[in-house]
Amino acid sequence: MAAIWFDTAWVAGVWQTSVRIEIENGVIAGITAGVAAAPGDERHAVGVPGLCSVHSHAFQRGMAGLTERGGPGDDDFWTWRQLMYSFLDRIDPDDAEAIAARAYADMLETGFTRVGEFHYLHHAQDGSAYADPAEMIGRIAAAGRESGIGLTLLPVFYAHSGFGGAQGTAAQRRFLSDLDGFARLVEGARRHADGDTNVGVAPHSLRAVTPDELAALPALAAGGPVHIHIAEQMREVADCIAWSGARPVEWLLANAPVDRRWCLVHATQMTDAETDALAASGAVAGLCPITEANLGDGIFPAVRYLAAGGAFGIGTDSNVLIDAAEELRLLEYSQRLAHRARGLIASAARPSVGATLFAGALSGGAQALGVAGGIVPGASADIVSLDAGHDALAGRSGDALFDGWIFAARTGAVDCVWRRGRKVVSGGRHVAADAISAAYRRTMKKLLA
Repeated sequence: MAAIWFDTAWVAGVWQTSVRIEIENGVIAGITAGVAAAPGDERHAVGVPGLCSVHSHAFQRGMAGLTERGGPGDDDFWTWRQLMYSFLDRIDPDDAEAIAARAYADMLETGFTRVGEFHYLHHAQDGSAYADPAEMIGRIAAAGRESGIGLTLLPVFYAHSGFGGAQGTAAQRRFLSDLDGFARLVEGARRHADGDTNVGVAPHSLRAVTPDELAALPALAAGGPVHIHIAEQMREVADCIAWSGARPVEWLLANAPVDRRWCLVHATQMTDAETDALAASGAVAGLCPITEANLGDGIFPAVRYLAAGGAFGIGTDSNVLIDAAEELRLLEYSQRLAHRARGLIASAARPSVGATLFAGALSGGAQALGVAGGIVPGASADIVSLDAGHDALAGRSGDALFDGWIFAARTGAVDCVWRRGRKVVSGGRHVAADAISAAYRRTMKKLLA
């Protein structure tokens, strides 16, 4: 039994003082407020729960900054995708592991303690299966162990290049599977998972699966999460209407058993009716504001969605910039730009924008990744300490700590991070940062030579 004592901690959604958190076998065994620290307790100022990144493509961390070049023609998601295909053609299993470890260390340093890895890079460079069909998933699991982050593995089913079952392209050869092959990938993911790793499934998008294939996939999750890209781009919406007569979210909600197990990623292109229907479904909207801005996806209708009671989580998606506070800040700022008003993701009951953002992302993220979230007995001891000496937190208490961290801290506010009770970040730096960074730099020099 170990214990961490905080001057103040956000326990079950409420700030408490003089909080002692007991940890046994990686799980929070007890929480007592209003008590002095016991001999041997580790002591810190401010404790908050770790967040979930609900959506990540870890290998894309290696692309960060490589696609920021204009050209003579239009530059959008689809031109970015071609560059992404070229980059992933070079990646072998060792590369994938090194890049993922770097991404996961970055996540931990900013306050993410679990990630949903939406993994579709399955096959060798020539499109053939590895001897272990789940070799690449195994490397993601290894990167998770090296970094210490919690994992929800989401093997991706990708069978087609467009709506209506269009044949996959040569550029997609490393993704493509049929249902039997995909079942083996999911089985392999479970084999590579440790006891704290969840496994779900991820139909890539409506353009990459047929209706019959989509109907078969939730059963393979065996009660685990089901994630899907949806309504990210206007061209996707137009193509879906041409194929089915309905918009993507409209079609999915009418034709799939969408419920609390599902996470609909992006959903930046929705009508008011679709927004309200998604909120009512119980599913989580997986929002990735940094990537959505980087790719020009559009702005999620968060104000209407949250007013309708919708659940949301935040993800890092392309990992172009990994920062939990920045994802939350940009979610609010995008709404301010769209509505030309301030303080939009808040309420009379919880006037702090930062606290509202954090609470929503904590609850929705845990739901989307199939775990219990928060500092509560029985939950994984995934805890973040904030540096009370940081200028942006000076003199603040309660929800104002969230506002200072998310909107004013820039860097350095996260001091330590514990994952299942093991300290993986100390003094703002991952405990294995030197080794992880060295392997990442070697990999990138090789890939970009």
